[in-house]
Amino acid sequence: MSNLDLKIFFWLNNLAGHSKILDDFFIACASSVLPYLFIIILLLLVYFSRYSKKEKITILGMAFLSAFISHFGVAEIIRFFYHHPRPFITYPVHQLIPESGWSFPSGHATFFFALAAAVYLYNKKWGWGLFLIALIITLSRIIVGVHYPSDILGGMVIGMIVAYLTVSCFRKCRRLASHTKQA
Repeated sequence: MSNLDLKIFFWLNNLAGHSKILDDFFIACASSVLPYLFIIILLLLVYFSRYSKKEKITILGMAFLSAFISHFGVAEIIRFFYHHPRPFITYPVHQLIPESGWSFPSGHATFFFALAAAVYLYNKKWGWGLFLIALIITLSRIIVGVHYPSDILGGMVIGMIVAYLTVSCFRKCRRLASHTKQA
C-alpha cells in the first residue's frame, strides 16, 4: 500500500466522526440511501425515455449484466486470490458502517461504475450523471472507513472495463447475427 493511498484515506476518513448529521449523510451516501437511489434513477431514466422498448431492455440488460459480471465475477475472483484487509482491521479509523470481507477491489465501485459506464455507452448525458453518483457513493465508502482509495480506483477501472467489453461483445454479436440473417 502506498503512502499516498494512506494519506488520502486518512484525509477523507477524518471527515467522519465529528458530527452526527454529517456522519448520517456519509452513511446514507455510502450504503443506506444513495445506492438504492442510483438504481431508481437509472430505472426511471430508462422507463420515461423515448427509446423503444427493445432499446430500453438492451440498455438495462447491458448495464446490469456488466455490473453483475464485474462485481460477482471479476471482483470476487480477485478477492479469492488477493486478500487485502479493510482499513479498520489495520488502523484506528472512524468506521461508521459494518463491513466484512476483503477490501480490494471495492464491490460497490465495480458494480456502480459498471452500471454508469454501460449506460454511458448508450447515452452520454445519463452516463455522466450516473458516474457522478457512483463517485459520491464510493468516496463516501472511504469516508465511512471501509475502503482505501486504491480499492475504489481498482473497482472503478474493473467496472468500466467490464462494461466496455460487455457492450462491445453484445454489439459485435448483434452485428454478426444481422449479417447472418442478410446472407
